[in-house]
Amino acid sequence: MRGRCSAGQKVLASIIIRLALAETFCIDCGILALDEPTTNLDEENSRSLAIMLQQIIELRSSQQNFQLLVITHDEHFAQMIGKRQYCEKYWYVHKDENQYSKLLMQDVIE
Repeated sequence: MRGRCSAGQKVLASIIIRLALAETFCIDCGILALDEPTTNLDEENSRSLAIMLQQIIELRSSQQNFQLLVITHDEHFAQMIGKRQYCEKYWYVHKDENQYSKLLMQDVIE
């Protein structure tokens, strides 16, 4: 594999392996948390990760306690995984003019 994959592809492969392990060993686990999953990913690999997360959401949609928590600065990625069919709202965190963190509930854009 050395020299055949870009750094972004290696990062994506690492994330996919971690997700596969979580899916395997955490059956009926209620929460899946990802912190900045698109760091070092190009647009194509970010899109692939979003598609994979959509598939996980679809598979887990019947599970009552499932929650996906994604912490990201990549708003485009958040919109890709936050399609209306998967969720209705998301939380947007930002700092106000006094540098206090504010939470805003946002509607998912169609």
